[in-house]
Amino acid sequence: MECVVTSVVEKRLGALPVAAEFLRRLDVAGTVDRLCPGRDIAHLTHGQVIEALVANRLTAPAPLWRVDRWAGEWAVEEVFGIEPELLNDDRLGRALDAIAPHLTEITDSVGARAIGEFGIDVSTFHWDMTSMSLYGAYPAEDQDEEYPRIKHGHPKDRRYDLKQIQTGLAVTGDGGIPLLSRVIDGGAAEISQITGTMNSLRAMAGPKEFLLIADSKLISYGNVTALIKAGTDFIAPAPASRIDDAVYAALDLESATVVDYTPARDEDTPAGARETYRVLEDTHLLAGPRKSDPPLEVRRILVHSTGNAKGQQRARDNRLAKAREDLDKLQHSAGGRYYNTAEKIAARVGVITKTRRVSGCLHTEITTGETGRPTLSWHFDQDVLQAEAAVDGWYALLTTLTPEQADPSEVLRRHKGQGAVERRYGDFKGPLAVTPIFVQDNKRVAALIAVICLALLLFCLIERQVRRALGADQKMRGLYPGNQRVRPTGRMILYHLSDLRLRVGRATDPPVIAITRGIQLHLLDLLGLEPTHPRWPET
Repeated sequence: MECVVTSVVEKRLGALPVAAEFLRRLDVAGTVDRLCPGRDIAHLTHGQVIEALVANRLTAPAPLWRVDRWAGEWAVEEVFGIEPELLNDDRLGRALDAIAPHLTEITDSVGARAIGEFGIDVSTFHWDMTSMSLYGAYPAEDQDEEYPRIKHGHPKDRRYDLKQIQTGLAVTGDGGIPLLSRVIDGGAAEISQITGTMNSLRAMAGPKEFLLIADSKLISYGNVTALIKAGTDFIAPAPASRIDDAVYAALDLESATVVDYTPARDEDTPAGARETYRVLEDTHLLAGPRKSDPPLEVRRILVHSTGNAKGQQRARDNRLAKAREDLDKLQHSAGGRYYNTAEKIAARVGVITKTRRVSGCLHTEITTGETGRPTLSWHFDQDVLQAEAAVDGWYALLTTLTPEQADPSEVLRRHKGQGAVERRYGDFKGPLAVTPIFVQDNKRVAALIAVICLALLLFCLIERQVRRALGADQKMRGLYPGNQRVRPTGRMILYHLSDLRLRVGRATDPPVIAITRGIQLHLLDLLGLEPTHPRWPET
């Protein structure tokens, strides 16, 4: 009797079934293929390739030249029906070239579908931009002018030696979902992106009115004029240069209203030690660039934060302490070998003043002693320091919301949601690994970043789905050691699913998912997936 031994092959499965299900619900492949039809003889459509790239970012981000290796090690063929060798870097590059002329149409179409498919509330959007520094020369003459160019700008990471490209995200107040994304020229000013963003959001939201929340770059005469004309309400901090410190110094903190708001970081902090906020209200006139421009009047919410006040006081104390150390050292060295003239001492004082940022409060006097050598005396002006302390913790929010729509406390609470877009940039640059980018063509760079933005959309929808399934408090156990109840993040959800493996036996036997921990089963259940019957490609 002949005995036949059939080997069992295991592949990493991770979150591939989750990615496949969400990609299906968003119709990513269908959207791409409608806008970017490929050749009839192609083994894969462009939509299939883009779906595979999105799945790669959600499971094990890899450079384009290693995606086929990833697909061979992971159950990509079983879940997506794609043979790994078809995902070579040439095929990926052709797909990026194909979608590059249609990035806005693709991302906006997918974002609009997400609204209906997942029932997302679009009454509030938070907008912000970030930059990604790129290694490489990227000569201007080699870049395609039809696409965002890679150039020097104002990098968030302060790598002024590197060129950059920028990305803008508009995320919803409901779950922080990045429904709108843009790849932007590396040298573009953030202030110039607001009007286009507003128009795109209005097209996406349809007849629904929404509130746009952004940072201080929103505040310009042209932007505010456009927003008012379109009937789109906004909240944004007033640029520091537009509010004189005397305004804050004249405010009566005791008459300000205490806001019923607790930052998430203070939820487990005793009530007496939590950061507190107080608000006052007046109006602000925004002048136009021309004398003939009529001033725009908007509400101004004056906010005091005890946390900001303490932070500013600490920063000032640190600056003064470092300046004091430098000045004492210079005072002892005056008249010596290195500082033997008044000019040299004055030059060093200038460096200290600029470096430690104490020009407003530092008073110095350089004199000549009986020996003919220069001496230095100095002191900090206490009246100036007290005036600086009087404005600690204050900042202003500008808004077109009426008092009937939101009182000052509610304006502050709504603006506090701006942290959602900043958190999404952390996900974008963290688990989804937007950089480094191993692509030299600015056209392909833009397309690849747009693909990663689609991956971020799925990442955030997965997080929202799990939280909503958990109920009102959105917390669960098992994510961290200690078994404490916490809100699941997209990062932790994908981390716990990453250990899932697929056992592939004989052709007549269905694949089997190896679930090793109860948390995996719980997460799949919260995501609405049947762990024993994942969505395999139709044959």
